[in-house]
Amino acid sequence: MITTVLGSCVATCLWDPDSALGGMNHILLPDNCGSDLHSRSHGTNAMELLINALLRRGADRRRLRAKLFGGARMIEGLSDIGQANARFAKEFCHRENIPCIASSLGGIVGRRIQFWPATGKARQMLLRTLPDDAKPVCRPAPYGEQNGVELF
Repeated sequence: MITTVLGSCVATCLWDPDSALGGMNHILLPDNCGSDLHSRSHGTNAMELLINALLRRGADRRRLRAKLFGGARMIEGLSDIGQANARFAKEFCHRENIPCIASSLGGIVGRRIQFWPATGKARQMLLRTLPDDAKPVCRPAPYGEQNGVELF
């Protein structure tokens, strides 16, 4: 099992059902979010590295299937990098003729993703945060029930 935690980032889970091979990447920035060559090519490099690793192990590019997760808008008022990441992943799969068989993109909360490469199964857990006034408060233990050392 492979696990990652996502906010505005996007994870692409690729799987070849016939060879029972799969893998996952974690895209921080899509292709066109910076002026230098490294920033512009990050998304494409992450996708190609994953695809090439699967092909080297025996997967067939024509059988690859994708599941896409993430791309949340985590901070209101800033540029929506999550939307750009999600758009990049969807467009890459479309351009490369890799069917996207499942996706959970966008929203305003993070996600924990678990992916089983041999079966292609993926599980998503939404990460919700509670407001400070809704968090449970622990009361101190009554005197005498504390686990401490008594000095005398």
